[in-house]
Amino acid sequence: MSRAYLSMGSNIGDREGFLNQALRKLCEDREIRIEAVSSIFETDPVGFTEQPDFLNIAVRIRTDKTPEDLLSLIQGIERDLGRVRERRYGPRTIDIDILLFENQERKTERLTIPHPRMLERAFVLIPLREVMRDLSAPIPAESGVRYYGETQTIPDVDPSDDIEMLGKTPS
Repeated sequence: MSRAYLSMGSNIGDREGFLNQALRKLCEDREIRIEAVSSIFETDPVGFTEQPDFLNIAVRIRTDKTPEDLLSLIQGIERDLGRVRERRYGPRTIDIDILLFENQERKTERLTIPHPRMLERAFVLIPLREVMRDLSAPIPAESGVRYYGETQTIPDVDPSDDIEMLGKTPS
């Protein structure tokens, strides 16, 4: 199985609920095993700033899917959860990005791995650092990222022996 890292964000409606539903839908796929889920971070919007704040998490998974098949799956999850692509950087019920997939590099019309703007975004790097402990990328100053809560605060996600739920209250 290949290891991959995902970023999830939501800023419309029940933000925690949409993150929870996206995690549940990932768990339903037999070719995916969630290994770790970060704390939840509340973040300022980037690009189009006249919109609600986001809740963001990072997820470490193992999968038998190809990167393209994983992309198709997460785009289906986004559609199922009401994602409408009206404007770039606009509000969304859920946004799921593939950040890394093993040590692969890809650049196709549909998919670029590693994610091309990953290292510029504190809302990606801070949660990712929790699930990828050897990440050494610097966090951009003035990040606009605030700790929101432990992942256990997402309703209906039950930690199991197979999922490492991260996010202890910072001291």
